[in-house]
Amino acid sequence: MSYTICIITPPFTQLNTPYPASAYLKGFLNTKHIDCYQADLGIEVILQLFSKTGLLKLFTHVNTSIKPLSENAQRILALKNSYINTIDAVISFLQGYNPTLALQICKESFLPQASRFAQIENLAWAFGTMATHDKAKHLATLYLEDISDLIVECVDAHFGFSRYAERLARSANSFDKIYQSLNQKYTYIDTLLIEILQQRIASINPTIVALSVPFPGNLYAAFRIAQWLKKHYPNIKIAMGGGFANTELRSVSDARVFEFFDFITLDDGEAPIENLLAFVQNKRPITSLKRTFMLLNGVVTYFNNTQCKEYKQFELGTPDYSNLYLDKYISVIEIANPMHRLWSDGRWNKLTMAHGCYWGKCTFCDISLDYIKNYEPLTANLLCNRIEELIAKTGQNGFHFVDEAAPPALMRDVALEIIRRNLTVTWWTNIRFEKSFTADLCLLLKASGCVAISGGLEVASDRLLQLIQKGVTVAQVAQVTRNFTQAGIMVHAYLMYGFPTQSAQETIDSLEMVRQMFAAGILQSAFWHQFAMTAHSPVGLSPDEYKVQKQSSMVGTFANNDLEFEDKTGATHELFSYGLKKSLYNYMHKQCLDFPLQNWFDFKTPKTSIHPNFIIQALNAEDFTPVKPTAKIVWIGNQPQITFFTKSKKGKQWEMANLTFNSNVHTKVITCNKTEGQWLINTLALLSPHCPSITTWQHLKNSFETYTNNDFEPFWYNKQVKSLKMFGLLTL
Repeated sequence: MSYTICIITPPFTQLNTPYPASAYLKGFLNTKHIDCYQADLGIEVILQLFSKTGLLKLFTHVNTSIKPLSENAQRILALKNSYINTIDAVISFLQGYNPTLALQICKESFLPQASRFAQIENLAWAFGTMATHDKAKHLATLYLEDISDLIVECVDAHFGFSRYAERLARSANSFDKIYQSLNQKYTYIDTLLIEILQQRIASINPTIVALSVPFPGNLYAAFRIAQWLKKHYPNIKIAMGGGFANTELRSVSDARVFEFFDFITLDDGEAPIENLLAFVQNKRPITSLKRTFMLLNGVVTYFNNTQCKEYKQFELGTPDYSNLYLDKYISVIEIANPMHRLWSDGRWNKLTMAHGCYWGKCTFCDISLDYIKNYEPLTANLLCNRIEELIAKTGQNGFHFVDEAAPPALMRDVALEIIRRNLTVTWWTNIRFEKSFTADLCLLLKASGCVAISGGLEVASDRLLQLIQKGVTVAQVAQVTRNFTQAGIMVHAYLMYGFPTQSAQETIDSLEMVRQMFAAGILQSAFWHQFAMTAHSPVGLSPDEYKVQKQSSMVGTFANNDLEFEDKTGATHELFSYGLKKSLYNYMHKQCLDFPLQNWFDFKTPKTSIHPNFIIQALNAEDFTPVKPTAKIVWIGNQPQITFFTKSKKGKQWEMANLTFNSNVHTKVITCNKTEGQWLINTLALLSPHCPSITTWQHLKNSFETYTNNDFEPFWYNKQVKSLKMFGLLTL
C-alpha cells in the first residue's frame, strides 16, 4: 500500500509505550483525510536484537572481535547458551504474556547473571516475599541490562535502551562530529535499523517521511535513516521535527544538515506538515511553508507564513496509535522506585489537558518558546471523549497526561467528568504544587483514577524559589504533598541544585528540607538534577540579572540551546552531586533519615540552618479559611441509609436520625435530628456529579436554613459532617 506520509520515531525512546508525537500528528492528519503510516523503529530494533535469532547473531559478532574483553563480558559470553535459550521467554513475559514465568525467573538459577545482579540481595525490602511478578520484572530487566553492557563494550558504544548516540547530540553547536560519524561505516545497531527501515519503506512507499526527534538520543539514528533514504529513495522528501528541533535547531545554518533532510520544522507540527505536503504536491508556493527550514540556492532559509492558520487544540483530533505494535512493547522495572516504574512499566495512552504552561514564569524554563508560552486548555468533555475513543481503539485504560503543568481547575473538571461517565481509568500527570490542590480536590482526583503526580519543588529554599519565580514556598509544597499523600496519590518531586547564586549553605538547607519531607512521609519519590542554562530561558536570555556569565557568545551553526556559564557567587555545585543523589536514594527507601547531612559528603559542608521541625510545623499550622460562597459542593460517595428513632430526656421526646455511610472500605454512622437527616439525605442525591448542575456552598446554606430553620454553619462544621469528606462529601 502507498501512503502519503510516514512518521517515524527513530531509536530509542521508551520500551514500554510509544512516544506520542507520531500518534498526535496521525490523529490530526486523519481529520484532513491524509493517509499516514507511523512506525516506532526503536521498539522494532530492540525486539529484533533481543530475540533468539538476534542473540545468536550478536554473540557471533562479538566472537569475531579481537578487542580484549572485561571479566564481565567474558562471563556473559561463557553463559551465551543460557541467554540464547531464555531470551524469547523473558521478552514474552515482559510483554505481558506467560505470567507464570515469574515463578521461574525468581528462582536464582533460572536467569544467567552478570554484573547487574550484584545488588539482588537487597530485593527483600524492595518487593517483599509476595510481589513475585514485580520482582521477576526487575530481575528480567537486570538480565537485559547485562546484555546491554556487553553490546556497549563489544559491539556498539552508542547503545542505550532509551537513547542512542546521545553524546553526539548533546551541546552539538557544530555539526562536525555527527557528520563525521555519518561518514563512517554502519555500526551493528545501524545495520539492524536499516534492515527494518528497508522493509518498512518498501511496503508503504511514502511521499514524505517525517522523522520525529524528541530527544538528543534519537538524533543520530534520525540522520542515519535520512541518509539511507536519500541514497535509495531520492524522490522521497524527508522532514525532521519534534522536541530536539524545537529547542536546539532554531538557528540552524549548516548546509550539510540538508544533505540528509529536505525540511526541518519547528514547534507544533500540524500546520507545518499540512503546508509542507501541499508544497511538495505543488499545490502551494514555497512561501506558504510554516515554521520550516530548507536549503534554497545553497543557503539555509527559514519560511514562516504568518497568514497560515494555527490550529486550536480541539481541532487536532484524537491521537491515533494504529500501525504501532502496542502488544509488543515491554514493561521493565529498572530500579525499585514507584515513579520510575510508572515511566517504564505498563502501556500508557498519552494525552494533553492543556497546551503550554498556565504559569509560564519559571526563570530556568524555556518560557519564550511556543511549547511553553502558548497556553491553551481543552475542555473536560472533549478530553473524556478522547479518553473513551482511545480505550475503545487501544484496549488500554491507562493515561499519562503529558502536560508541562496540568491546570488544577481543569483537573477537577476532568475528574468530575470521568466520575459522571462511570469510566474506569488510571492516570497520572505533572503539576505545580499549587495551594489550589486542597485535601478535597486531591480526594476527588483519587476517586477519578489518579494514582500519581510529579511536580517541581526545584530548590527547596524560599529565597531561590522566589528568584526562580516558582510561585510557591517550601511550606506550601509540604502542605500540598501532604494532601496528595493522604488521598493515596503518589508524589514525585523534581529537585534542582546549582541555580545561579545558590550557596553551599542553601544546598545543604535544601537537602534538609527534602530529608524532613521524606521523614514526614509526604514524598515517595524524587530526583536531583543540576541546573542547566538554556538559550530560551530568562536566565539564558538575561544572564547578568542572575549574576552568571556565558562562557561564549558565539552562536553555533547546528544546535544552540544548552549554554556553558560561570557562576562566580555560588558554590562549586558539582561537588554536591554524588552526596545529594546518594542521600536521596536512601531517603526514598526510608533509610538513614537520621544521618547527619555531613555524612553524605567527603568534604566539609556547613551545618543546616533549618529548624529540625520546620516541615512538621508547616503541616501542623492551622489554616482555617471559611468556605467561599461560590465553592462547589460535590457528593461522590454512595447514597446513605437512614433510620429514625425517638430520643427521650426529662419527659421530653424528639425524633432523631441515624445515617449509615458505606465506602468500599469503611462504614460510618452519623446522628442528627430528623429534619437535618432528611435534608441531608435528600440533598446528597442532588450533589452527585451525575446531576446536570453543580451546587454551590451558598445554595446549600440557603436550602438548609429554609428547610430546618437553623443556622447552617454549626451543622456544616461539626465533626460528624466534616468526617464525611472521606466518604465523598467534597468542597471544591
